[in-house]
Amino acid sequence: MFIETQPTPNPASLKFLPGRQVMPSGTREFSTPESAEASPLAEALFGTGEVVNVFFGSDFVAVTAAPGVDWSQLKPQVVAVLLDHFVSEAPLFVGGDASGIAVPGESDMVVEEDPADADIVAQINELLETRVRPAVAGDGGDIVYRGFRDGVVHLQMQGACSGCPSSTATLKQGIEGLLKHYVPEVTEVRAA
Repeated sequence: MFIETQPTPNPASLKFLPGRQVMPSGTREFSTPESAEASPLAEALFGTGEVVNVFFGSDFVAVTAAPGVDWSQLKPQVVAVLLDHFVSEAPLFVGGDASGIAVPGESDMVVEEDPADADIVAQINELLETRVRPAVAGDGGDIVYRGFRDGVVHLQMQGACSGCPSSTATLKQGIEGLLKHYVPEVTEVRAA
């Protein structure tokens, strides 16, 4: 088995592609060793002592190193953990799958939405799903919708994108411009 490694716009993160499906649907982020207890793979990656974030995408794992960590030292450890996991065909989650594992804050809205905005929210989510999420996944992350109110869309960056120096530019110049163009009711995009 070969695991391809790709850089991300976030210099602290690398994207690892095992050449097979990682998540059958959705994504999952682990930002603490405690949250990683839900996944033997995430727990093993945190076990290196130099990992501060693990993100599972459909066909990749994005790993973020602690500040000051040298990737030339950490990368072989991460590849070894990934190889052990995928070669052994171990389950990704305790209990075999992610069903029943609560993800703190996953469905939490930042703002309470006005039911009258349902059509606008549907347009925003369609654009996020078809245009934004694939691009963000290409950089080793994901974007989560957290609400819309009074023209402001609240989004949360995950994975390699959550701590990326260019995430503010991505939100403000990229995503905000796209949403304003297609959904005139959108006046601003804010990080949640």
